[in-house]
Amino acid sequence: MALLLGLAVAGLLLAWLLRVASAQLLQRDAEHTALAWAELASAAVEDLEPLLNGAPLSDAARRDLLRHRRVQEVFRFKLFDRTGQPVLVSDDLDRPTAAAPQRNSIGHGNTTVRDLVLHGHPVIELRQGTDASRPAVYSEAYVPILRQGRVIGVVEVYVDQTERARRIRSAFGLVAGAVFTLLGLLGAGLAGWWLQRLRLARQDEARERYLAHHDVLSGLLNRTSFNAALDEAAWRQGGGGPGFALLCVDLHRFKEVNDAQGHDAGDEVLRQVGERLRALVRQGDRVARLASDEFAILLSGGATPEVVSTLAQRVITALGEPFMLSGASVVSGCSIGAAIFGVDAATPDELLHKADLALTRAKDIGCGGFSFYDATLDKRLDDRRQLAGDLRAAIGTPQLCLHYQPLFSGNGHQLDGYEALLRWSHPVRGPVSPAEFIPLAEETGLIEALGHWVLRTACATAAGWPAGLSVAVNLSPAQFRRDDLVDEVAKALADAGLPAERLELEITESLLMGNTEPVMRMLGELADMGVRIAMDDFGTGYSSLAYLWRFPFHKVKIDRAFTQHLASDPKVQLIVRSIISLAHSLAIRVNGEGVETAAQLHMLHAQGCDEFQGFLLGQPAPADALTHLQPGGTEPAQRGERVQATTSAR
Repeated sequence: MALLLGLAVAGLLLAWLLRVASAQLLQRDAEHTALAWAELASAAVEDLEPLLNGAPLSDAARRDLLRHRRVQEVFRFKLFDRTGQPVLVSDDLDRPTAAAPQRNSIGHGNTTVRDLVLHGHPVIELRQGTDASRPAVYSEAYVPILRQGRVIGVVEVYVDQTERARRIRSAFGLVAGAVFTLLGLLGAGLAGWWLQRLRLARQDEARERYLAHHDVLSGLLNRTSFNAALDEAAWRQGGGGPGFALLCVDLHRFKEVNDAQGHDAGDEVLRQVGERLRALVRQGDRVARLASDEFAILLSGGATPEVVSTLAQRVITALGEPFMLSGASVVSGCSIGAAIFGVDAATPDELLHKADLALTRAKDIGCGGFSFYDATLDKRLDDRRQLAGDLRAAIGTPQLCLHYQPLFSGNGHQLDGYEALLRWSHPVRGPVSPAEFIPLAEETGLIEALGHWVLRTACATAAGWPAGLSVAVNLSPAQFRRDDLVDEVAKALADAGLPAERLELEITESLLMGNTEPVMRMLGELADMGVRIAMDDFGTGYSSLAYLWRFPFHKVKIDRAFTQHLASDPKVQLIVRSIISLAHSLAIRVNGEGVETAAQLHMLHAQGCDEFQGFLLGQPAPADALTHLQPGGTEPAQRGERVQATTSAR
């Protein structure tokens, strides 16, 4: 806009400059004509000087002046003497006998003009004709009449400049036209450029507004805009408007798509999810992407349980259809949790919370699950959150302690050591099962602090046992996420003064399912220190012979589920025999867990099991209750003796 205004000002300035230049040209032309006429008159008119000195007009002078009255563009003149008084007007030449009338002096009384002319300086004045007796454009030029370098008089020459002015205006008009055309083109170009910039700026503003309220990948509302929509829906319902419900949708296997096919494939899945969800909702409903693979639907108007359930089923069906990705199809699916405003919640934040709780329950059902909010579930989750807080506060207090369950070899007659088991005595709830608080610790991130405490406590306690006894400590997969696990184990052993070969670390097969290489590296470093590694619950999860092949475990532990069915199911006997045979062929010891009957102990021993633990042989007990006595009442053998006896028994 400023450029366009500048062009307009430049155009006006150009017009003014052309007018000034035109006037200056006309003035110079008039001055030239007047001076030429004065020189011609001075040279060609006889008796001119006597006339200017007051002598009467002679016939020769009259004749010469008549001949020069209309030379070039001059159409009239006046003669003045050296004092500036009028002597003769060209109009008087037509009256031969008439005396010169009395007239005004030079410049009509303008002393400055008179003095200038009488001192030899021409004065030019441009005029516009006001009647038919004068040209449309003319000049009045006062010029001195010189003879031999001295001023003998003054002549006022009237120069007709109508044609000259027309030609100048025409020439300047062409120039001005060309310039204004260029300015116009430049202005048009600048105007177009400015309009284009304005259009692009508005597009950018519109896109910024869109991105501020929408998710880039799916095109759905983002969390901020969806929260605003929830607030608006709640405000409308508070004023008598329609009710509404919220559906939280969790997309299944999205991480698998990202990991297996790349983020571009994941982005395409999100775009297709957005298209499918938009196609399912009605006018006035809102759809949003709240997190990586979590979506939400605001169902407004007629939000009854039946309507919500119908929509949820349609969403489950739609998202259960394969997604096409560059010619390949990917099947995902979803789970949905729903809550109704005014029934399950009284505020938008509470509604989001209740729908999220319902989603948690739906995910427990599995892919394709749908659930409304359940107050019982809410209470259970509140209890779980409270328990997590209590567990955090219990770390480092007497509420947590270790019990030790004995491990036996040689048909249950040789004490090898103990497995450290964490126990929690809650001040209000009483004893809390490890099956409840260990998974809770893993979910809340407390497992690292717990594992650190258990490891150091177990090592310090075992250091006070007889030299032939070892201690087994369970490690959580979460502890392997830290790069300093090996250093932590080394420091625990050093601080306790416990030899590394008396520490056994138990891991589960689930640890080896992900990040296999880093885990194997850390296990190898621990084994190089002398620490023994055992695989717990072998045969119940994702058992893979590759784990036994890639890493030389010192021990595998047969899960108690096999031990319980060993006496009653021949297939279990065959599986147990195979596990023991495979382990021994790889020089790996085998532990049988959950021994509760003599028959189970006998069968495990008969099939070559190396080590046993269970309530039949000994229950977990606090450290101060351990006697370290063998079943026959003797002290435990030294480590070297026990190994030799076990090896020969094989």
